[in-house]
Amino acid sequence: MSEDTKSSNDAGEQVAGRRRRADARRNIGSLIQTASEVFAEAGLDVPIREIADRAGVGVGTLYRHFPTRSDLVVSVFRKEVDESVEAAKTLVAENPPGEALELWVKRYVDFITAHRGLASAFNSGDPAMEGLPAYFLERLGPLVQKLLDAAATNGQIRAGVKASELLHGAGMLCVPPSCGGQIDPQRMVGLFMDGLRYGATTVGDKLDRNSARK
Repeated sequence: MSEDTKSSNDAGEQVAGRRRRADARRNIGSLIQTASEVFAEAGLDVPIREIADRAGVGVGTLYRHFPTRSDLVVSVFRKEVDESVEAAKTLVAENPPGEALELWVKRYVDFITAHRGLASAFNSGDPAMEGLPAYFLERLGPLVQKLLDAAATNGQIRAGVKASELLHGAGMLCVPPSCGGQIDPQRMVGLFMDGLRYGATTVGDKLDRNSARK
């Protein structure tokens, strides 16, 4: 084999390898996005074949990238948490503090209500799920705290509210009640937010009160 032929073959293999990697990335992206939509519509126990069919790939392709259902659930969850982080950044940049917090909380409620099965998945004992709660708090906690602190400084909510309190409190209000009956998660969390507004004061108000005491 001549050097020119060998170089041509090597170049062809490199191009083919890049094409395979690009196809794999597209398949993975399509599967994660499709699974996100299907899980929101039908829950986490939806047949895997339905996800593969809607993504336009074979079941074998799905299992090659995600050997277990848990692997797919973890990838979907991480994607959606990352999207929630980006949404928080955008809201902070484009809205006043109180409005940014309110808009993000509404988005968070939609996320929780669309994925109620995640709570059971977290507590299933599946090793693949163990790190998800920590990932959730590590990624969202700092930005949610920034939203809370900015809203408190502007007098829209009371000071001292922790991100974990908002995340867990709102999440619990989205859980269907065991006593029966229908609840509107957005309304319930709206009442919770009204509670955070009680006793809110601006930095200027605090300074005025401190000055008056002196």
